[in-house]
Amino acid sequence: MMLRTIPLAVAIAFAAAPVLAQQASQPATADAARDALAKKEGEGDQSALLKQTLTAVDKQYTLIRRNQLSVTYDLSYNYIGEDRIVTDIGNGSATLFNIENNNSHTVTNSFSADYGVRDNLTANITLPLISRYADTAARSGMSNSIGDIGIGARWQPFEARRDQPGLTVTGNVRLPTGRSPFKIIAGSGEATGSGVGAATVGLNVNKIVDPVALFGSVNFTASLPAKDLWQVNGSRILTRVAPGPSVGFGLGFAYALSYGISTTISFQEAISAGSKLRFADGLEAKTHMQTSGILNMGLGYRVSPKTTVNFSVGIGLTPDSPNLIVGMNLPLIF
Repeated sequence: MMLRTIPLAVAIAFAAAPVLAQQASQPATADAARDALAKKEGEGDQSALLKQTLTAVDKQYTLIRRNQLSVTYDLSYNYIGEDRIVTDIGNGSATLFNIENNNSHTVTNSFSADYGVRDNLTANITLPLISRYADTAARSGMSNSIGDIGIGARWQPFEARRDQPGLTVTGNVRLPTGRSPFKIIAGSGEATGSGVGAATVGLNVNKIVDPVALFGSVNFTASLPAKDLWQVNGSRILTRVAPGPSVGFGLGFAYALSYGISTTISFQEAISAGSKLRFADGLEAKTHMQTSGILNMGLGYRVSPKTTVNFSVGIGLTPDSPNLIVGMNLPLIF
């Protein structure tokens, strides 16, 4: 592999070479030049950095070796804010009553463990701890509890080759262990989970074209219904919720600026069908389809030959998306 960038230390070495030669009264040799250009121990190469960056950006893209254990800590902050206009329509005209400001702040601490069952098969479990604060016209409060636990696996059907794209098949089951939004009583706190179990299958593709790595993914999610509910919703009582399926896709690239720094830009979109609601009085309703699009920008910093810390910022592009997402990914065991 030909390196397209020269580290700053090497450039300084070349700039100082004539001065050092005069001081020592000895001409520079070919061996000295080779030593200056040689990759220092621990610097690694751009391909390795890009692979670690893919892992940090989205752990779906790379696998670990058999019997290897990897534990990772993820910290993310999610903000959703909106202004809702309350109006009254009468006699063919709209009267403005009030403008309500609704805000939601969510901090998620996630601990995930990956275990190499085989060289091409990795099992994963994720435990999220969620702190959520919401401030609306109707209520204001904070909740701290466990979120929805995820159990999954990644399988690479074909051996990875440098000149061919890498394919990874993924599967994940989400357990409704967090506080359900369908069982929250007004004034008792905020939901920290989805309230329903779900299963996701997907396909991820990545290809390294040094010093750039291209990646993309598609996935499908189906959720189980939430039954036997008894939640007061306005003047009615909600008894059943059946979330619609969703389809998602994403694409992006990572670029190695040097041996220790890489950047990523990616786009993710999810399209979810409407949910079916059933009330105690027999009324059935369906929500509208939702589309969430997020633009992510990340920075990977290689703190050691085996450790890359990744920072990311996500910006919502649609009304159904979070306004802002800030995250950090840190390996705990190397």
